Amino acid sequence: MPVTLKNRNGTLTAFIKGEIDHHTVPEIRDAIDDAFVSIESINLLVLDFYDVTFMDSSGVGLVMGRYRLVSGKGKKLKVSNLSKRDYTIMKMSGIEKLAEINQKNEVYI
Repeated sequence: MPVTLKNRNGTLTAFIKGEIDHHTVPEIRDAIDDAFVSIESINLLVLDFYDVTFMDSSGVGLVMGRYRLVSGKGKKLKVSNLSKRDYTIMKMSGIEKLAEINQKNEVYI
């Protein structure tokens, strides 16, 4: 499965793996939405992109749809561990006006 979900202390984190494209988004979207709707105690949804290897415009749509879902219930969304490329795409799409976004912490030796 391209997403693993963890619920802890009112935060639902979706650890997304592999490619985010029109083939994978429906499965990712359905898993996240089902968990979010079924767990009433969630205040924050975190989409963790650490293990994402490729993202096309479907990724922006995935984030926008999850924003609509959580904001409609008065909750918050955070998008974390974006690659430099994906971070730039999210900024250009205006996601940062709707949700907190951040890049992977990269260490150079």
